[in-house]
Amino acid sequence: MTALELLAPARNADIGIAAVRCGADAIYIAGPAFGARKDAGNPVSEVGRLCDYAHRFGVRVFMTVNITLGDEELEEVHSLMLKARKAGVDAFIIRDERIALWDDLDAPLHASTQCAIRTVERARQLEKLGCDRLVLERELPLETVRQISRAVNCEIEFFVHGALCVGYSGECRLSEYLDGRSADRGECVQACRSLYDLIDSSGRTLVSNKALLSLKDYNLKDRLEELAGAGVMSFKIEGRLKNASYVKNVTREYSDALDALCRKYPDKYCRASFGHLHGGFTPDSSKTFNRGYTSLFLDGKRGKWSSMDTPKSMGEAVGTVRGIKPAENKYIEIELRPFSKDLKLNNGDGFAFTSGDGITGFRADVARGTSILCKPVSGIKPGITLFRNINNAFEKSLENNMCERLVDVEVDVKISDSKVFLTGICEDGRRATVCSDTAAPVADNQDRMADMLRTGLEKKTDIYVFHLHGISCEGQLPLLTASSINALRRSLALEIDKIPLPVWKKNGYVNEIMTVKGQTDRENILLKTKYCIKYELGLCEKHFGAAPTGKLHLLNNSRRLDLHFDCANCEMSVIPAQK
Repeated sequence: MTALELLAPARNADIGIAAVRCGADAIYIAGPAFGARKDAGNPVSEVGRLCDYAHRFGVRVFMTVNITLGDEELEEVHSLMLKARKAGVDAFIIRDERIALWDDLDAPLHASTQCAIRTVERARQLEKLGCDRLVLERELPLETVRQISRAVNCEIEFFVHGALCVGYSGECRLSEYLDGRSADRGECVQACRSLYDLIDSSGRTLVSNKALLSLKDYNLKDRLEELAGAGVMSFKIEGRLKNASYVKNVTREYSDALDALCRKYPDKYCRASFGHLHGGFTPDSSKTFNRGYTSLFLDGKRGKWSSMDTPKSMGEAVGTVRGIKPAENKYIEIELRPFSKDLKLNNGDGFAFTSGDGITGFRADVARGTSILCKPVSGIKPGITLFRNINNAFEKSLENNMCERLVDVEVDVKISDSKVFLTGICEDGRRATVCSDTAAPVADNQDRMADMLRTGLEKKTDIYVFHLHGISCEGQLPLLTASSINALRRSLALEIDKIPLPVWKKNGYVNEIMTVKGQTDRENILLKTKYCIKYELGLCEKHFGAAPTGKLHLLNNSRRLDLHFDCANCEMSVIPAQK
């Protein structure tokens, strides 16, 4: 039986707790420093608070320590990781291989995607180093994922949803080159989302003012079965800078998908944590921040991966503008021709459209059927396609209609000496028995007493993670009051909650530092990628038989970057402009 893990991001402890409630099997979060998202740091006490909550469901918490480290920082990092381990952190996502030498750190080590794991050779090096898990490069085809999984004994983790870096993970120096802020230190300025001109060797502008390096977002919700079959056990959602509504929505959608996969193959797969979701909102990732979706190179084939026209979230296309007319109080009324007859607009919805000036966004102050009342919007005109990037009703549902996650407990009721003994058998294997304080006479109406007992035990308990059900009775029930049944329910939940869940221990790999050169030449290549501007624009000689373009360059704020195309390996590199 393979335990499948849904790994969700957390900018802070509250978002992590929300992700647990929405079905995550594991959470990754940064401590106060040394994570690859500098703006997502958390005190160790807050990481510990998340651990305390998550562990009640068998959900593990991983802390990111995945930037390049200076020699002078190692002592501080070591101390921080020991404190985090004591606070309950279950594993560390690392980049610096020297961390593996610390014998007193008895926690599993996960090789970050920044370790540039895209070959069997690299995977074996990190396994020998002592890594229990490998977080693979996102631009890999499924067949390579399968080959790596078969070649090592490590757990395999793979991104399935969220923003995509255009360059190979851990090998992008573009932010540092253009702005002085290094992605290797968690300070990426997202230069790939900036606007560029594409210029040929004669100085002619082929494309103007486009986000030529910006990719769509990853979405592999419909490919989970194939990934699991290829050896992936951890399915990772990107987004440690995303807000709570994004994390809740995407986590629940993928949790539902993994549950469906486990139901399809009950003898093959199970979930890596415990508890089931009850009630709450209906997830829909199309209503959450995205730049359009892609499966990237998973099938080993090229596709249209670029979001160069819309590097920000546009949301769902809702219709075209039919007309615009003045409205009261210096507002305008935008009449929409909807793409769906079931479209419902809401006060406070956010909208966006593209024009020659780029992306323009605005809010609907009032929605009237398929019309929008708002302040005047520059550039909007009839015929423009309108996108909704904030669905106010859906956001309120995420906030106010939260699901519950409860751990199932089957209850066996036995009567002895007129006392009631409850034995709870938890889905995670814990078992506890409690009994009523005093004896009571036998109830005259056994059926009514049994119904009352079941109803009372199945109520939501103060120890809210447990759902008591499957109640079976043996013996003549005594006369019980509602308060005594409630006391039994609470007592059983408390006893189960006292029993610790098993702790997952680190595998005993050999700790040995490997000297491994990066796969990108730091001096000359700012980023290397499977993405190709020529292919996206139909200029590829290999795939489209286009005429040779000669050398191509990117221009951003008068700064020039040169493009190099390795057509034999179907890769593109961005390098500093050659004099």
